[in-house]
Amino acid sequence: MDTAVADRVLARVDRDALVDLASRGYQVELQEVEPDRLQAIATLPGAGGGPRLMFNGHTDINSLARGWTRDPFTPWVEGDRLYGHGVQNMKGGLATMIQAAEAIRQAGVRLRGDLVLACVVGETQGGEGTHHLLERGHRTDMAVLTEPYGLGHLVTLHGGILHLAIHTYGVTGHISQIEKTVSAVLKMTDVVQALQQVRFTFRPHAELPALPRLNVGSIIGGRGERYVLVEPPYVPDLCTIIVDVHFLPGQTVEGIVLDLRRRLDALRDADPTLRYEIEIPPPAFFKGRRRLVMEPVDVPRDSPIVQAVARHHQAVTGRPPAVIGALLPMSYSAGDSSWLWKAGIPCLHYGPAGGFLETGPGGSYILISEMEACAKVLALTALDVCGIAA
Repeated sequence: MDTAVADRVLARVDRDALVDLASRGYQVELQEVEPDRLQAIATLPGAGGGPRLMFNGHTDINSLARGWTRDPFTPWVEGDRLYGHGVQNMKGGLATMIQAAEAIRQAGVRLRGDLVLACVVGETQGGEGTHHLLERGHRTDMAVLTEPYGLGHLVTLHGGILHLAIHTYGVTGHISQIEKTVSAVLKMTDVVQALQQVRFTFRPHAELPALPRLNVGSIIGGRGERYVLVEPPYVPDLCTIIVDVHFLPGQTVEGIVLDLRRRLDALRDADPTLRYEIEIPPPAFFKGRRRLVMEPVDVPRDSPIVQAVARHHQAVTGRPPAVIGALLPMSYSAGDSSWLWKAGIPCLHYGPAGGFLETGPGGSYILISEMEACAKVLALTALDVCGIAA
């Protein structure tokens, strides 16, 4: 790489810049993922002949935690910390990737390949936004996701996520004739206990030793398909739990369901009054549910994009990456890389952090110094991967 060009780009990394991409030569597309739910895809067009690179970040944020001592929707700076709701996961990463692209543009450098900035929605619903943009042709040769895992952590390995509903069915009736009823809630208590004894079929992974794992995240029971809750004299005939399964590379949804059925069928053999059903995805009644299955990610560490980020991380920070592979406990979960990797796009998570997904009392913050350093690494990576036009 031409070091003079690289220096010119790095000098343009401005932590205070506010950018309007549409007016600065980017091709901007607003995609309607759902009615009135938009995401922005901005492309810095290349001259042609080079690989296409995507920087990907999600605009949806975690729910607001308690304990804020100031207005969480008015950001403020204390030393190296930028505070505000959602700044860490992951408004800071979004700003960082935009700043990297702006540094290249403002330096007057023309890339050979396109640089795509994907500001997507729906990461917490299973990567709906990234899935949507891929379905509409926004495919690149490589990608970097600026999740807040902290500089020095090149995360190439993640488990998968499956959300499913399990329903139990009963026979309703008044408490005065309870002997003629079957309580769906009581049957579900047996199901929940049985789920703790499920033996999954899998091949262990040394970097993800605690997977697979299962959590019963919520439960509701009542009468009828709307779970009527205001009739306590009546026995509930429907109960539903939402189950979160985090699983390993090599496991499949079909295999996981078979493992669950094996245990629940054994329970039903011992109790013929048990009637259950597994539903994937959970029904629309449960808003905010993860509607898409996120497959595991295991990108080879010698992939060109991984090596490029590692190389430029060391150039900017003076230190080699602390992690290339899994970062625990974050790698026990998943992100938008699931869809990129499934589409055949080598990718990794590399982004600025404050306190590893901190959402507790005092508020969420991100380190400004990490944002600045990350923007420089991303800019150099884009120059390297996309190539510089003559």
